[in-house]
Amino acid sequence: MSGWAIVAIIAIVVWGIVQTAKARAGIISDEDGNETYVGRPDDANVRAENEEMRREMKQLRERLQVLERIATDNNSLDARERARISAEIEALRGTQDNGVPLPTSASKKEQSQ
Repeated sequence: MSGWAIVAIIAIVVWGIVQTAKARAGIISDEDGNETYVGRPDDANVRAENEEMRREMKQLRERLQVLERIATDNNSLDARERARISAEIEALRGTQDNGVPLPTSASKKEQSQ
């Protein structure tokens, strides 16, 4: 075997070892030769991080639902009706919004005399 054939065989073996190491590390190449790290599916850190992100997303969805409920409950017809009735009750009790008693009808008559 000539010297060039030995060099070619060694180059092919080294290339194969490099490609195997890249595949084990989670690095893939596209058609243009661009390499991308995709991670390894058996990587414990990746799985733990994904699980943590899923929990955080679930918590954020729950918080968003609470905020949506708060935003819509105060603007519903029932909430407005309760606020109107509450304001009427306070008016009938004889107080203004700031807590100052409203003048009674007797005091209005006395003021006009």
